[in-house]
Amino acid sequence: MTGSGEDWLSDGLDIEGADCGLWVPGVDYVAGWRDAREAADRLNRALLGAGFELSQVRAVASTDEGGHGVVRVAGRLDVVGRLAVLLEAATSGKGGAV
Repeated sequence: MTGSGEDWLSDGLDIEGADCGLWVPGVDYVAGWRDAREAADRLNRALLGAGFELSQVRAVASTDEGGHGVVRVAGRLDVVGRLAVLLEAATSGKGGAV
């Protein structure tokens, strides 16, 4: 699922807040990223199944400063808007639960 090559939708080990350059010694960032990558792959398969193109919207694995897995959705605004409409339709009348 991952590794399509678009720079703006990177699948690399990305640490949230890494622009400050702080990596905490002893924190296993890779384990958190692996878990996040599995979840991102699952979400990407669901996006494909719903007719979305991963070159336009996709889930991206990352970690936070504590090494916990994080999945971000990255994409073009118009396509993310379509995804929001789909999710809103799936949850309407169910109290927000899918």
